[in-house]
Amino acid sequence: MTLLEISDVSVHYGRIRALSGLSLTVEEGEVVTLIGANGAGKTTTMRTVSGLLPVTSGSITFEGDDITRLRADLRVVRGICQSPEGRAIFPGMTVQENLDMGCYTRKDRAAIAEDYERVFSLFPRLEERRTQVGGTMSGGEQQMLALGRALMARPRLLLLDEPSMGLAPQFIQQIFRIITEINEQGTTVLLVEQNAQQALSRAHRAYILDAGEITRTGTGAELLADPSIKDAYLGVG
Repeated sequence: MTLLEISDVSVHYGRIRALSGLSLTVEEGEVVTLIGANGAGKTTTMRTVSGLLPVTSGSITFEGDDITRLRADLRVVRGICQSPEGRAIFPGMTVQENLDMGCYTRKDRAAIAEDYERVFSLFPRLEERRTQVGGTMSGGEQQMLALGRALMARPRLLLLDEPSMGLAPQFIQQIFRIITEINEQGTTVLLVEQNAQQALSRAHRAYILDAGEITRTGTGAELLADPSIKDAYLGVG
């Protein structure tokens, strides 16, 4: 089933066109990644899907329903949740309080308790540090917290924007391993990531974004093996 469909979407910042006729789909159960240089429109795409940026033209459908004009908070209720670039945790709140913010729209207490167990199973360090203030944690720990907070919304579609940014290599491996595990547990993932090697190796499908337009698409394995992609995004020829 097609979970998300973006059809001919254009987005502007003032007079500057950031996305130009963008079309892509995300099928239920997939990991789909967007690859592109800085300024290609990747974060704009994510912010548009989550409702933080208005669409100039085109449409966005989720589970078959048009959500093009739906407010961002109502998209969260529908099951779209973003872990933003730069993590954006609440630095003055504890780990527990940050996680609580992830499920503020929910009333299903039994299921919320299950999701706390899921998050602490994926991220044992968060359970160890439930009372620690988020702003005192390392970058890798904060990324775990941002992912955990997003999962507490029990998303149907998890938007991950640069989850490995600024992390030490050992944390990068761990974060991508956990992203794969989250997907295997049934959560669909749309991933924006500068680490093209890791992103393509984990993705079912991928789109190459350049200057706000899709220029290539294929399976993660196909694009990972493509010499032109290697040269442009993987640093090898």
